[in-house]
Amino acid sequence: MSGLMSWLLLSSGFAAFAALGPAPTQAQAQEAYPSRTIRLVVGFGAGGPTDIPARFIADKLGSLLGQRVIVENKAGAAGQIATRDVLAHPRDGYHLLLCTHFESINTALYKKVAFKLGDIAPITQISRYYYGLALANSLPAQTLDEFFAHAKANPSQVHYASVGGGSVQEIFARQLAKRAGITLNKVAFKDGATVMRELLAGRVHFFVSPTLSVLPHYQAGKLKILAVTSPERLAVAPDVPTLTEKGIHFVAFGWLGICAGAGTPQPILALLNRHIASIVNTPDYRALIEKAGSIPLSSTPEELGKILIETHEQVASTIQEFGMQID
Repeated sequence: MSGLMSWLLLSSGFAAFAALGPAPTQAQAQEAYPSRTIRLVVGFGAGGPTDIPARFIADKLGSLLGQRVIVENKAGAAGQIATRDVLAHPRDGYHLLLCTHFESINTALYKKVAFKLGDIAPITQISRYYYGLALANSLPAQTLDEFFAHAKANPSQVHYASVGGGSVQEIFARQLAKRAGITLNKVAFKDGATVMRELLAGRVHFFVSPTLSVLPHYQAGKLKILAVTSPERLAVAPDVPTLTEKGIHFVAFGWLGICAGAGTPQPILALLNRHIASIVNTPDYRALIEKAGSIPLSSTPEELGKILIETHEQVASTIQEFGMQID
């Protein structure tokens, strides 16, 4: 083949390629998000206080994004199974985590936890809830002061419930006992449902519980709530004082949020934050959350990231002090 012929063929081929238009950029080649189903993984069982808001948000988020958002429950190890599941998948926005204060507590509680807080990309908080100091009706005390007096007069005779080793209920119970100068006897349970059965029967006496678990029983007169850990009285229980009112400066809360794996593209995190925040601010979501004594609220990713760190710091010293770390 002559040089002229070769040049003509190359020229005509280049012209044909050019006629197709410019080559797509990297951004154009990437698929628009989302283009398939998104998973929202919950580290606790179906129908519980984490699962219910997760399913509400998943349904509404799917409508806003134009793609299905499915909830998958992967319970166990205080939420660690779900966290590890999400972090094991690509950081592409298709694998989300219903994150809780357990992520922070687990990094302080377990010596060999499989992840660190830096592996998690916070998106937004979706609710905050406080704790109630629940007391069985079998104990004669009616107020917090009377409870402390009874516990001091009967050292190690008041049994408090703990759900799993190093649970937040145990951490807060130990912190309160230390501040009040009382000695309580720990009774460990595998799940909250068993605790409630034993508490209502009077076989265990004291339980530091999320208000959403004990309020219905309190309202039915089946147990007492001596105080709450909120900074102000809760609208759903206006007759229950705060610990601060009783001279104990102790404000503690649990929280729920939506997170992803670190490295998820920033535009995806920003999109999810905007849509989820809009859901949290709807009247229907507020009604769902407030009836259980929780507070619906959203946040920036940075604000949730700060809460993750502060939660870790709040419990780490107590875990160390009482030798609660787990291998």
